[in-house]
Amino acid sequence: MDIVINAILTVVGLVMLCFGGNWLVSGGVTIAKKFRISNLVIGMTIVAYGTSTPELAASVAAAGEHSAIILGNIIGSNIANVGMVIGIAAILVPIAVSKSVLRKEIPIMLGVSILLILISIDGEISSYDGILLLVGLGVFGYYTFKDAMKHREENKETTEPTKNNVYLKSFGLIGIGIVFLYVGAILTVDNAVILAQEFGLSEKIIGLTVIAIGTSLPELITSLIAIKKGHGDIGIGNIIGSNIYNILMIMGVGATLGGVMIAPDVFIDYAIMIIFSLSLLIALKTKVINRIMGCCIAAGYVLYLIFAFFN
Repeated sequence: MDIVINAILTVVGLVMLCFGGNWLVSGGVTIAKKFRISNLVIGMTIVAYGTSTPELAASVAAAGEHSAIILGNIIGSNIANVGMVIGIAAILVPIAVSKSVLRKEIPIMLGVSILLILISIDGEISSYDGILLLVGLGVFGYYTFKDAMKHREENKETTEPTKNNVYLKSFGLIGIGIVFLYVGAILTVDNAVILAQEFGLSEKIIGLTVIAIGTSLPELITSLIAIKKGHGDIGIGNIIGSNIYNILMIMGVGATLGGVMIAPDVFIDYAIMIIFSLSLLIALKTKVINRIMGCCIAAGYVLYLIFAFFN
């Protein structure tokens, strides 16, 4: 009976994720048009923040006593965002992206990933390291805001004044979408963890796989919806932004609250995370991630999951 209840709650969570992702994208696109902000920036800010709330919730809950879950969740989510989300999305619909992603956003994501590795070398991500990451989050937020203001797009299609109720509706959709993503992810992850624990999986493996995949479902659903609606920049921006926030915000908060111990074998997972990030950079050099590339990226992620379970 317990398994049936867990399965039902998982389905409810997935349904909430689908609705939440759709509302978040719809509201975000409307705001982007009204404020003449690019879809990429919306994807890297509002949408990425929203889809990162499950990772934040899971990491705050695990802070201190279950730090292995925090680290596994962050590394696993960043790998899943590229391997699972981009892989599946590209298989379903080829993804077209802008040049600025290659020049600025992906190098920032790689730089933040390298920073995480550097502060892990001494075997611990301390509270001071956590504060450093949060400062980095503030710097990245300031950079994104300045860049958005510098490159505001001229919206020639809309010359009429915008009604206040349009703003209210759009922000309302974003807010409700984030709540649905948050609750849906918690329902999905909690029930998946219960089942995983029944099979005797370690905290690190649960974080790298079960929780990472579960908390990446908002990114998957949101990016798929955005890409299918023709907003590839929102989909890619969501993934890049989420990967940056996972390290700067999620690890920053988790480490500040209680510190995170680093086991030597974690550096293997770090290396795999960097490889997936580089694969995204290589794939995007063609300006379109086609179905063949998507299959290769997704296949690489499946191999990683097999490695994680049996290593």
